[in-house]
Amino acid sequence: MTEGSAPHLSPARITVLGVQPGNPPFRIVELDGEFVGRATSMTDVLLVAAELGVPIHDLDDLDEVRWVGGGKFHWTLP
Repeated sequence: MTEGSAPHLSPARITVLGVQPGNPPFRIVELDGEFVGRATSMTDVLLVAAELGVPIHDLDDLDEVRWVGGGKFHWTLP
């Protein structure tokens, strides 16, 4: 596989995992692979990161946030 065809693996420190069942549904937020909180919205992701001293300037920047199991607008179960 050439470097150009390799999948992009984000160096982002913040990872937001897929939606989990709950009332309300939530997504797990990780910092450097460690659980740091739950989020029920994009705002929660920003707040959790800020509390940890990791500013997020652009939720679409894969170098800042890695979204797993749906993007920043995905907050409900199918």
